[in-house]
Amino acid sequence: MNKNQLFKRQITLSEIGEVGQQKLQDASVLVVGCGGLGSPIAVYLASSGVGKIHLVDFDIVAISNLHRQVFYTLNDVEKPKAATLRKFILERAPFTEVEITNEAITKDNVFKLIDSVDIVVDATDSLPIKYLLNDACVVKQKPLVYGSLYKFDGYVATFNMLQKDGSYSANLRDAFPEMATDIPNCEEAGTLNAIVGLIATAQVNEVLKIITGVGKPLTNELLIYNSLQNTQLKMKLKSIFNKEQITKIFKMQTYVDAACANQNLDWQISPEILKSKLGDENLEIIAVLNNLKLPFEVNQTIHINNFDAEKITVDFNKTYVMVCQRGLNSYRATEILKKKYPELKVLNLTGGISKY
Repeated sequence: MNKNQLFKRQITLSEIGEVGQQKLQDASVLVVGCGGLGSPIAVYLASSGVGKIHLVDFDIVAISNLHRQVFYTLNDVEKPKAATLRKFILERAPFTEVEITNEAITKDNVFKLIDSVDIVVDATDSLPIKYLLNDACVVKQKPLVYGSLYKFDGYVATFNMLQKDGSYSANLRDAFPEMATDIPNCEEAGTLNAIVGLIATAQVNEVLKIITGVGKPLTNELLIYNSLQNTQLKMKLKSIFNKEQITKIFKMQTYVDAACANQNLDWQISPEILKSKLGDENLEIIAVLNNLKLPFEVNQTIHINNFDAEKITVDFNKTYVMVCQRGLNSYRATEILKKKYPELKVLNLTGGISKY
C-alpha cells in the first residue's frame, strides 16, 4: 500500500492533489483533549494524512463517555484515553506518527507542548484551559482551532492566524475578554452526540484548510451552530488583544478553576480515577457534608464542622478520599488530615459530587 492508494479520493480533488497531500504529510498538530471533540478530530486528521499528531489527555475512558466518544469501546473503559486513541489511529493510519502526553496541560508545560507543532487544536471542556491555550498560542504565535459545546449549541473558530499584512487574526479574548465563572461543561449541562460530532468535524475542516491553503478558515469570526433548529450565525470579531497585552495577562493568570485556585494539585483525585478505584478495600471514602446525594457508598460521614483529626482512627495502608458537593469543604478536610498526618495518603475529589 502506498499513499496514493490510501488517499486516492482526496488527491483526486484538484484543489488538493499530490501537493496538498504532501502538505498534510509534512504538518504537525497538537490535539488537547481526547474526549468527545478530540477523539474524532485526531482520527479524522490522521485519516486525512496529517503526518504528526500529538495527543494530550490525563483522563481514562468512562462508561458515560461512550455515547459520544465513539472511537472507544466497552473494552477500553478505565484505560488511558490518549494511549487508547493512539492505538486505534495507528491501526488505520500507517503514515501518521502519534505521540501522547498522559497528563494535564498546565501553565508550566503548555509552551513545551505547543512549541514543536504547526497548529494547536482546543478539544477541551475546561474554560480555564481554553484561555490557557489561547493565551499561549498568542504568545508563541501559533494558530489555534477552537471548538466548544453548550447543550445544543456548538462554537468553532480559527484564532491567531497570521494574515497577509503581517498581523494576527482575532483570538478568544477578542470574543470573550473575561473568563466566565458560571458556565458548566458538558458533563454538568449534558449534550447530544450529534452536535459533538458536528463541531469536531468542523474543527477538522479548519485544520485541513489551514494546512492545504484551500478555502477560507473561520478567522475574525466565531461560528455558532444550533443543532435543534439547524441554524448558524457568524459573530464578527475584531482583533483588540494583541501579543503584548496577552503576554502580561499570561504572567498573571494561574488558569486554574477559581473554586480550586489555591488547592494543592498533589492532593487531588479526579472523578474518573475515583470511579476506577471504587471497591478497592484500601480506599476509605469520607463525606464531609450530611445528606449528600451520592452515586457511591461512603465509609463514613463526618460533617466538616465536626471534622477533628484527633478523633479519626487512621490506617496508613489506606488511601482516604474526602468528598462534598463542590470540592471545597472536602479540601478543608483534606488539609486538616494532612496537617495531623503528613505521611497519610489523603485526596480530595476534585470539583466534588457536582463534577462526578
